[in-house]
Amino acid sequence: MKCFNIESQKHILYIAPNTPTQPIPSILNNVELANRKGNEVPLSWGVGAGGKETRDPKEIQNGGGLLPLGGTEISGGYKGYGLNVMIEVFCGILGGAHWGPNVRKWMNTTEEADLGQCFIAIDPDAFAPGFQGRLQEFMDTLRNLPTTDESKSVEVAGDMERRHEELVKQVGGIPYHPNQITFINDLAKDLGIKPAQTL
Repeated sequence: MKCFNIESQKHILYIAPNTPTQPIPSILNNVELANRKGNEVPLSWGVGAGGKETRDPKEIQNGGGLLPLGGTEISGGYKGYGLNVMIEVFCGILGGAHWGPNVRKWMNTTEEADLGQCFIAIDPDAFAPGFQGRLQEFMDTLRNLPTTDESKSVEVAGDMERRHEELVKQVGGIPYHPNQITFINDLAKDLGIKPAQTL
């Protein structure tokens, strides 16, 4: 991991492109969610306190950190590292906000976050005409690519979230893992408020 600074990976960097054709829902903290569910995460997601890759979300959250997109250097993570640097420049340095190791640590609520954000609006009409049609054709092409598992299909950003929205409509509520319900009710007890009611 010679090209990664462990300290600079202890916060979350997101890129969420959005177009009128393909809105993308908010990104959830999958490591925290896996921890609450008692699940492992893929090996390329994070490291423990010593900088070694781990599948244990507790190790990632408690003294470890996230790896850049792509994982370690051997699996192309240097590209994700470069992407992270670009995000730090746009969101932290350009906006005068905290950046890299200066961002408060994960789950810390005693310091001000001072998180910078950068929103870039691009008018597709300033380029070649027909952007939305070409984008839709591109996404349809991706969705129709052959897969190694015929029971699954290639998806684009937002497909999984739309499936979940349909599930929510079908069952008349948001399905939660039992560990998430326990976490919510423990938090409610700590705060002295009424626990969540389940259907």
